[in-house]
Order: sequence, then C-alpha cells, then structure tokens
Amino acid sequence: MTDPDRAGRPGPLSGLLIADFSRVLAGPYCTMLLADLGADVIKVESPAGDDTRSWMPPVTDDGVSTYFLAINRNKRSVALDLKNDHDLALARELARRADVFVQNFKPGGLARYGLDYDSVSAVNPAVIYASISGFGSGGGKDLPGYDLMVQAMSGLMSLTGDPDGPPYRAGISAFDVIAGLHTTIAILAALNHRNETGEGQHLEASLMASAMSGMVNQTSAFAAAGVVPFRMGNSHPSLFPYEPLPTGDGELIVTAGNDAQFRKLCDAIGAPELPDDPMFATNPGRTANRDKLKPLLAEKLAARSAGEWFDVLIAAGVPCGPINTVDKGVEFAQKIGLDPIVTAGAGDRTRPSMRHPVTFSKTPASYPLAPPDLDEQGDEIRAWLATEEG
Repeated sequence: MTDPDRAGRPGPLSGLLIADFSRVLAGPYCTMLLADLGADVIKVESPAGDDTRSWMPPVTDDGVSTYFLAINRNKRSVALDLKNDHDLALARELARRADVFVQNFKPGGLARYGLDYDSVSAVNPAVIYASISGFGSGGGKDLPGYDLMVQAMSGLMSLTGDPDGPPYRAGISAFDVIAGLHTTIAILAALNHRNETGEGQHLEASLMASAMSGMVNQTSAFAAAGVVPFRMGNSHPSLFPYEPLPTGDGELIVTAGNDAQFRKLCDAIGAPELPDDPMFATNPGRTANRDKLKPLLAEKLAARSAGEWFDVLIAAGVPCGPINTVDKGVEFAQKIGLDPIVTAGAGDRTRPSMRHPVTFSKTPASYPLAPPDLDEQGDEIRAWLATEEG
C-alpha cells in the first residue's frame, strides 16, 4: 500500500505505509522507531503543525525545536485541515491505503471525521489501527492525556524525591515514552497476526496502563502484597547498596545487587570483615540495616575520588558508575562504541539525531530523512492520494 516512490526504502518494515495522525510524544516516538526500520510514515499535521514544533527552548541555531527533532526523523509531513472537505477526503484516502494507522486524539475525537476505527476498518479491513490516550476509552476517556498528570495520578511522583521532601516528576516524560514503546510492540504483534490471518485489528494503549505495567516492582508490591511503596530518594526498597555512596570528592553509584558482588565490594575497599557480619551477610539483612552499613562503606570510600573508585571497583567486578550530566553521558556512550549520534537526512537537509536503540545484524535501522518541515512533502503526498491507486 505504500507510495511507489518510497517502496524501495531499506529495512525489515519496508513496504509498510503508516498513517501517522499522532502528535507530541508517545505516538511520534512509536512511528519514528517504525520509520527507522523502513516503514513509510506519512505524518499528518494540522495547518498549525505538531505542538512540539513550538516547544522551545532549546532550539537549534536555525530556530527549530530540538524536542520536535527528537521524535520525527524519517517521516514525510503533509498538512491537512480535517475541517476542510477536500483535505478530509485526502485524509480518509490515506487511511484507506494505510497498513497502520496511529492516532492519539482524545478517545472518540476522530469519529466526527470518519477516521475512527469503525469507519476506517469498514473500507480497510486489514488496517492495524493504534489508538493512544492518557487514560483509555472507558471511564477515563474525557481526561486530558498529559504525561505529568499520569506521573502524578499513577503514583510515580509519590516515589520520586527525598523521603522528607516534595514529590517530583521524572526528568523525562517517562510514560509517554513507555506507551510509545508498548504501542510499537503491539503494532508488530498485530502485523504478525495479520500476516497469518489477513485480519486487521484495533489496538488501544494508554499512558495510565503503561504506568501500571512500567512501574513494575512498585505496582507489584501493592498488587501482590498490599504494600504501598514510599519515597526513598535514590535508595532502593529491596536492595542495598544500590544507590549513590559518598567518596572523597563526590558520589558514585554502587549497585552491589547480590552477596557475591557485596563481598567483592568490601574486599576492594578494604573492609573484608563486613560480609561475615550476620547483619550484612545477605541482602535482606543489608537492606534492613542500611543505616548501620552505609556509614561503614562511606568511611572506606572517603579515601579516594569517585573516578579512582570507579576504576578500582569495575576491575573488581562491582557494578558502579559516576553521575553524569547529559553531555557526559553521550560522551561515555561514544567512548564505549555505541555511536549514539547519527546524521538523519542527506545533502543540505541533515540533522544530528540519536541512534535507533537496537542494532540488527541483518536489517539495520537507517536514517534517510531529516525531521520534516511542516508540509514539506505535502504537494507530492496530496498528488499521490489524488490519483487512483494502481
């Protein structure tokens, strides 16, 4: 169903046409990951453009939102006003031709345009139609779907921050990203089902459902044991040491997650007697007695800098790491060969971008298109949709 001019794109999803009616973060992140793997993603924007085009600062030297650039490479943009009859007809034609339709309007919001699942599947029975919302299409359908709301209402903020301080949001829109990932998985599963049966289907993801799953051990604590977790700063409720520990010049993350690693830690810092103390011999004991153990570790760690201890402890087999700023994190990823920054686009239309997170031995991700300007490919897309499909 893809545009013939785009059918030759490399990647395991080459030949798939994705109608991307999503905006902001969860949907665009999902469709970018699919586009990296060869899908032809047509990003349908309102004449005003995706909201994140104006989410700034930061901006590039030429005034483009770095937020928008983060999640919109490898797509083609067409601006369609769904309140305009001609544009709406083109939008419906795109939906009819699409293999996958992704949208994150409020539940029911596309029905008035004939772009809801029932309407689209009536003319395109094989479509994989993915809806992303904040709180699902049931009792929460009328709630706005903002990540910060979900971080608050799911309980995540109650877990984030110092024990005696206020709750905090995560440093990124965590549940938007997780919902985008969950939707990507669901689309690929539905495509496999369609390959076997010919059937399309409706997928519904929500930030709240992704939060319930993505909070893993914390929601499990309540579901399985009736325990309501609480804010512990950088400490872990089930492991110690698994947090920043003070050294001679700053903190170092130390994650000695089992008894063997704890013994290696103690040997390396010159406290080999600690693992033989009954209070500290096992993880439950270390966790219960963290207030006694932490100052004993800190006393030894004060002898060297965080950088020195990093080298010593890694060599001893103890997981640890410095607390980096983002630039230092990118530099470290580069140092260890992850090559985190790639160039999306070609010629004079290029942008630096973060590499697709998964490497493939046979079908690697590619980055032929820089994030588009608003309606950058609008003329060619409208012309294609106006022609009879061959």
